[in-house]
Amino acid sequence: MPEKVETTQQTESLKDLSDPKIYVNREISLLEFQRRVLEEAQDEKNPLLERVKFLSIVGSNLDEFFMVRVAGLRKQIDAHVIELPPDGMTPAEQLAAIRKIASQIMSQARACLRQDLMPALNKAGIHILDYSELDERQKSTVDDYFEEVIFPVLTPLAFDPGHPFPHISNLSLNLAVLICDEKDEEHFARIKVPGTLPRLVPIKRSSGSVRKDGTVPYHHYFVWLEQVIASNLPKLFPGMEVLEVHPFRVTRDADNEIQELEASDLLETMEESVRQRRFGSVVRITINTSMPNQIRQILLDNLEVDRNDIYPLEGPLGLSNLFQLYNVDRYDLKDPLYKAPIPAILRVEPSDGGIFTAIRREDTLLHHPYDSFTPVVDFLRSAARDPDVLAIKQTLYRVGRNPPVVHALLEAVENRKQVAVLMELKARFDEESNIGWAKQMEKAGVHVIYGLLGLKTHSKVALVVRREGDGIRRYIHLGTGNYNAVTAQLYEDLGMFTCDPDIGADATDLFNYLTGYSGKRDYRKLLVAPINLRERMTALIRREIKHHKAGHQGHLIFKMNALVDSPIIQELYRASQAGVRVDLLVRGICCLRPGLKGVSENISVTSIVGRFLEHSRVYWFNNAGNQEVYLGSADLMPRNINRRVEVLFPVQDQRLANYLRNEVLQTYLSDNVKARRMQTDGSYIRVKPEDKQTLLNSQEWLLDWHQRTYKA
Repeated sequence: MPEKVETTQQTESLKDLSDPKIYVNREISLLEFQRRVLEEAQDEKNPLLERVKFLSIVGSNLDEFFMVRVAGLRKQIDAHVIELPPDGMTPAEQLAAIRKIASQIMSQARACLRQDLMPALNKAGIHILDYSELDERQKSTVDDYFEEVIFPVLTPLAFDPGHPFPHISNLSLNLAVLICDEKDEEHFARIKVPGTLPRLVPIKRSSGSVRKDGTVPYHHYFVWLEQVIASNLPKLFPGMEVLEVHPFRVTRDADNEIQELEASDLLETMEESVRQRRFGSVVRITINTSMPNQIRQILLDNLEVDRNDIYPLEGPLGLSNLFQLYNVDRYDLKDPLYKAPIPAILRVEPSDGGIFTAIRREDTLLHHPYDSFTPVVDFLRSAARDPDVLAIKQTLYRVGRNPPVVHALLEAVENRKQVAVLMELKARFDEESNIGWAKQMEKAGVHVIYGLLGLKTHSKVALVVRREGDGIRRYIHLGTGNYNAVTAQLYEDLGMFTCDPDIGADATDLFNYLTGYSGKRDYRKLLVAPINLRERMTALIRREIKHHKAGHQGHLIFKMNALVDSPIIQELYRASQAGVRVDLLVRGICCLRPGLKGVSENISVTSIVGRFLEHSRVYWFNNAGNQEVYLGSADLMPRNINRRVEVLFPVQDQRLANYLRNEVLQTYLSDNVKARRMQTDGSYIRVKPEDKQTLLNSQEWLLDWHQRTYKA
């Protein structure tokens, strides 16, 4: 649990806004977010396979946490870092706290799988069996699969004076095997469980009993791949006796730093970085509790880790593989399918001028996944095919596989448009995909830029330059999320189409900054990091304080993924001290402590974890009754404000601003189903409805609102 914080007389004197007591540690806050995701897996109100999905997300998130955050703290210790974070915890203190909380989350996750999910899955006809539970026919089927598919892939690696300890790759599941030869001498061998094969080996499904509605469900049977291998080890070690076999899983440092100053070719350097990722130092080994000390010591000595880096667990290792079950065709065990509508304003036929006519009429907001992502793709396709379009410029961060956005850009090049793309190669864990598409676009003739020295480009901007009459008009799409048609169905994000001349001019200046040499700092309407975003955000918060002191009701509502930046947190503390009401919707990390007397008693922090990943950033200012709202790519974190190219853009149409204030932000703040409220000590309590209060799940409400509003 997070550290206890006194909130009585001690906090009454907390006026020093640099006091470590008024900050939550970043890493502990991130682990608290994983706990909230785990709660969704534990929540019986969620459909069964959605609960399995949440459990796999916990596993995947913890993998990344150790690969990046824990690895970073280890590097700080090795480098004898003296500078402390705002909360004052040393790297060693953070690692100790992380081990305690992470161990608890990992154990609770496996208890959830064993005690809750597997019995429920079994009852629903989805059976995850141990090899020992298979009947003779199932064993025969699985053993045949081993002979034909698994066996040829396996490579047992011995460890003895003639064979050095084998390299254990990142996130690999392995079997530590102890065998005995004819001379009664014991030997150690390692077998890597192939990551190219399904972790849950499917066994031929069988039909079940007839339901009352007349349908016949299928029973799905699976067995763990590592157990199949373990049960067939004599075939790998003929003439030997297998004494013991124990699984273990290794997590390595994956946060390899790119030495840009020494790299003549950033693309080439990134490819090398991706290749080297599996060779990072080991930061975690997960094992089953049954592994004896003898084998544990072999791993400790040869993987060069501390005993505290070993996490003994009951149950399967590597929960991220459970996502395989989500692909089972049991839609009755998942959230209902949702077909996102297209806003009526954007349903314009090409004969009527198409999407450019719609954008000229008025600014248009898209709220994904409640609104379809199709208009964004149509915008780029229309630009690619329109003879009057002269140029397309776009930033790309995560595009995914087979991205329609990239295909539209390639089509534009074929149609002899000028196309320039800022492709961010350092989008963590998407580097390989981005490299591949960057190369393909370059080959086709797209002007591909790989970012600025020392800065990640995280902004989401697409600019279309179109000839109209005797001049040109600039059409712009700006967003909070990536140009990824797949994640647009899973992530909650906002995007806006506009042809506002000032925003268009700002977008042009932004691309000049990204692709050439520009020292421009006086953007007309956009807030751009690292140029003017911090300065403008600080000024907007201080303006709200000034309005409140002048007798206008000061009110801020900020929605973001993470709040870490201590100077911004201090501005929010000052706003609270001045009496300004501050409502924060922070999905993940929040280093601000709400409810501290004399510091933050006017601040509330709400986190919503639900069906969709809350990903949009919305910054709403009451502004003495003349509301002002910004959307964009930037969270309030030092890396976003100081070391990334980010863009926040104003929503100037009051109709759209009202939607954001009333239908979006207020709905989130009223959620009493998926919302958790942050406590002063950094923990979270689920918001419970008051007596006779209607249940409000904000995401379900927004699904229904969009279906009703845009019903054709």
